[in-house]
Amino acid sequence: MKLILAGATGLVGRHLLALALADARVASVVAPTRRPLPPHPKLHAPVVDFEHLPGDADWWRADAVACALGTTIKLAGSQEAFRRVDLEYPLAIARLAHRQGTPAFVLNSAKSANPRSRIFYSRVKGELEQALQGVGFDSLTFVRPGLIGGERDEYRGGERVAAAVLGLLHPVLPRSLRINPADRIADSLLEAALAARPGVHTVEADQLA
Repeated sequence: MKLILAGATGLVGRHLLALALADARVASVVAPTRRPLPPHPKLHAPVVDFEHLPGDADWWRADAVACALGTTIKLAGSQEAFRRVDLEYPLAIARLAHRQGTPAFVLNSAKSANPRSRIFYSRVKGELEQALQGVGFDSLTFVRPGLIGGERDEYRGGERVAAAVLGLLHPVLPRSLRINPADRIADSLLEAALAARPGVHTVEADQLA
């Protein structure tokens, strides 16, 4: 299969890229990024401006898109900037890929995704899920992790404290509240893209623990 991977430089995206490149079922990976990636025989990594994506690029036609784009309000600098990265960019990618005939889309979303949530983060994630259902993909899967485990490039103090507490409580916590390792999330994204089951599907946090 040919896979488009959005967000290849993030925590989950890095794991997903490594898995896809090592998987014999994946013939090629297109990973549009803001900065160059190390070369690989199976990888095409066009450097793009996510504000002005190349709509006529032939690499938008693939078997599936796996989207792991995401940031935090603190890193983005404002709610508006966060919304642009976590909703507008993924939705633009989805529409361009679908327009070129790509039939499947897999999103790394969030356990709390809800378009009616009072929490801004959760509401944006829910709005994206809702919008993607209107694009028209034959196969659409939402992977909804809770707290993601793994080493990020940037420091997130709150996540580290939460991860330490949840790590201590791991043996007694229900699966839905446990840390979701980044590699497990990446594997779930890849398997959903490869399977491309017709319809809309969700993978919940308790399946990722």
